[in-house]
Amino acid sequence: MSQKRGKRKERIGVVVSDKMQKTVVVKVERLAKHPIYKKVIRRSKTFKAHNEDNKAKLADKVRIVETRPLSKDKRWRVAEVLK
Repeated sequence: MSQKRGKRKERIGVVVSDKMQKTVVVKVERLAKHPIYKKVIRRSKTFKAHNEDNKAKLADKVRIVETRPLSKDKRWRVAEVLK
């Protein structure tokens, strides 16, 4: 009997930095309701993602998937470039 691997988290974001080798910084935005004022506000977080072959460039829209730790703060990899 083969064990099935768990579902990995996926995010879609925009590349804000590609200065490092084989790494990009991806900004992921989400909408959240303010706890007191109930207004919908835009929240963002940045992730460092592994970019093998350096396909993703600055301002590209990319899909990133969770993976094992690759470095001190790199736990995501670029799955595909959406443009």
